[in-house]
Amino acid sequence: MPNFIEQSEILSHSNASAPSPRDSFERRVFRGTAIVLATLAGAYVLWLLVDLLLLLFACALVSLILLTLTNAMRRRTLLPFGVCLTATVLGSMAVIGGSVWFFGATMQGEFAELATRLPAAWESVQARLLNSPIGASLLERARGFAPTGQTVVTAVTSTLAAVGGAVSGVAIVLVGGLYLAAQPTLYTVGLLRLFPRHAQEPAAETLDAIAVSLRNWLKGQALGMLFVGAATGLGLWLVGVPAAWAIGLVAGLAEFVPYAGIIFAGIPALVLGFGQGTDVGLWTLAVLVAVQQIQGNIVMPLLQNKMVDLPPAITIFGIIAAGILFGVAGVLLATPLTIVVLVLVRRLYLREDLEEVLESGEEPVPPPPISTE
Repeated sequence: MPNFIEQSEILSHSNASAPSPRDSFERRVFRGTAIVLATLAGAYVLWLLVDLLLLLFACALVSLILLTLTNAMRRRTLLPFGVCLTATVLGSMAVIGGSVWFFGATMQGEFAELATRLPAAWESVQARLLNSPIGASLLERARGFAPTGQTVVTAVTSTLAAVGGAVSGVAIVLVGGLYLAAQPTLYTVGLLRLFPRHAQEPAAETLDAIAVSLRNWLKGQALGMLFVGAATGLGLWLVGVPAAWAIGLVAGLAEFVPYAGIIFAGIPALVLGFGQGTDVGLWTLAVLVAVQQIQGNIVMPLLQNKMVDLPPAITIFGIIAAGILFGVAGVLLATPLTIVVLVLVRRLYLREDLEEVLESGEEPVPPPPISTE
């Protein structure tokens, strides 16, 4: 059998003794063509793996949340990292489980009332529309868009399949995020080793900037979601809208995607409100507008020092672009993806220093050392 080391030595000796050939035009064309084809092939492979890449990004977000809570506990208690991470995971599970147990029966009743009242409210709205020529015309046109039975069956089947896939995706994201949070240094070092040695320090600074920006955005977004959910539920309850707290819960959760909360909560809230009467419907509209205005003009500006300052236009177009390119998963992750793109633009194109990018953020907490056991 041939010895590869001996063959390598023979080749090295022959290359050293033979004169180096000139880099001809044909060689340069061949090399350039190979590079272009390899780049296109790599881009095509990445596009095929886009769902996996989005899943990894979602895992990184979950890991970032766990590490933020864990590092906050470490700073205050000085306990080991493993103890703090375990306490964070168990505490998060206890809070979520306790909330579901405490509010579960109430929310179930609210959603059942919402499902019961919506058809009756829609019938009331239809009756009001039929009393005017314009309303009757609009209602007639709307009926023309009513789906057929086969369309409904197809939609229900697709929805159930999507729900099953979403549940599986959430489970993978939670488990993957936990694994990333358990050994952050192992994965960050492995990621940095993908870069050439001379580019590792700039890459580390850029990754730190992305992590801090995403952490700040998550903090501000959590407070914004809490405000939207509580204010919407309280306001609708005060004006007498049925299932007010269920609508508030939907509005708060949907606010993870900016400007989505008012859309998902507004339609059922307005239908139920106008079903109770014109006065209640107008008050419902006033509550929704007031919550959105307070959120956009007071709450979010007060939280700007704790989150990334994203212009509304960039946020909206980022959501649209991510939805077109990546579907529902892209819409859910559109804002954090936009933050990553903005940080990369500021670091790689505008050549801003790390301090300039993080001027409104806090310094990143160093991850714990890798266990050598």
